[in-house]
Amino acid sequence: MNQPADYPTLTGRTAVVTGAASGMGAATARLLAANGARVALLARRTDRLAELAAKITADGGQALAVTADVTDQTSVDAAAAQIREAYGSVDLVVNSAGVMLPNPLDDGRLDEWSRMIDTNLTGVLRVIHAFTPDLTAAAAEGRSADLVNISSIASHVVFPTFAVYAATKAAVTQLSAALRSELGPRDVRVTNIEPGLTDTELSGHIDNPSLTEMVGGMFAAIPALTAEDVADLIGYTVSRRRDVNLRQLVVLPTRQA
Repeated sequence: MNQPADYPTLTGRTAVVTGAASGMGAATARLLAANGARVALLARRTDRLAELAAKITADGGQALAVTADVTDQTSVDAAAAQIREAYGSVDLVVNSAGVMLPNPLDDGRLDEWSRMIDTNLTGVLRVIHAFTPDLTAAAAEGRSADLVNISSIASHVVFPTFAVYAATKAAVTQLSAALRSELGPRDVRVTNIEPGLTDTELSGHIDNPSLTEMVGGMFAAIPALTAEDVADLIGYTVSRRRDVNLRQLVVLPTRQA
């Protein structure tokens, strides 16, 4: 694993990262903490959060493990209260929690549709609602304030059987654009990041053997991004001068068209 990049302007910031138990969320939390931010780790898997928090602390960083489910408003609100009690106001939010459950639309997998919509879209909205007052307050005090949403190139590139997943990510992309018109005038930066093929746990969610084989073939053919690549992009983005908003970033493996 590469050493985290050096972004000294992140020192002293207070961050919330959802989906922090694995993948892009965990990598982002590690990078932010390595650069001096206090990081609240949000996810459902308590054991994974505790392990990550212990690792960050052992490396000299500050991390708070907060078990939370973004599909439950009460859980998100309780997490926000716990974070404020421990760390005070938040000035950086990274929405990384998500699920990818592809299947042909003809299969009528309402269970998967509901889970993706509630996690990938409504879950993002719940977190935004919980922490927007913190972000606007930080900006009003003259500090950098960032909302980073992780979308996907699936939001605008067609992949058969990924229709509902793509729809949730397209919604996140459009939500981010609209939020810039609301939060930008209040000096809160909103960034939407659309990664291409990335080596995370997402592909492990697939329960269709033929699709598992198809995705495996993509990984065999294309050297994928790592979670650390995306985390580094986030670190770069939120460390810019506060009057600079990198609004939308698409990051792909070199061999992915």
